[in-house]
Amino acid sequence: MMSVIRAFIAIDLPPDLHECLDQVSNQLRGQLYELPIRWVPPKNIHLTLKFLGEVSLKNLEMLRNMITQIVSGYHEFDISVGGIGAYPKIHRPRVIWIGLEGPPELIAMQYAIEMETTRLGYAREERSFSPHLTMGRVSRNANLHEIRRISDILTDYKVGFLGLAKINEVHLFKSELKPGGAVYSRIFTATLAG
Repeated sequence: MMSVIRAFIAIDLPPDLHECLDQVSNQLRGQLYELPIRWVPPKNIHLTLKFLGEVSLKNLEMLRNMITQIVSGYHEFDISVGGIGAYPKIHRPRVIWIGLEGPPELIAMQYAIEMETTRLGYAREERSFSPHLTMGRVSRNANLHEIRRISDILTDYKVGFLGLAKINEVHLFKSELKPGGAVYSRIFTATLAG
């Protein structure tokens, strides 16, 4: 019996947005097909609020209470999805992302989760929160020519507005690394105020 799991706190997207992301992902794979990129399976695409890393099973109840308490203090809100970019920048792509815009509540809720998890001893995220959906990660072994090709294709590739999603839940996910890639399963769900 494992006493630790890899876990993260995230917002899931509705099925219609997953379908749009699936289409964008297929088009991107088509454009970038021979380049060294690890694509995120569309069903795994979500908005990460906090990556916790190793979590002891005996801390799950404490995490559940903390997340439930924070999340219930916010009213449900809409996020809009669209646009494309790369971190750290389009000319040095490491992470390919689809943009996401949310109201101040999203930023405030994520900040509260960051502060509370830090207080519980989880490592603090150094970068400021920038909501995005990770589509793929460029291999560390990519050479300069490949990176330039990826950058050029992404610069020309346009993603318009994909849709709105009403956000009323936040989940704690378990991440299991399997031979076929990461498998995510929900451990629990906290609901925003209606």
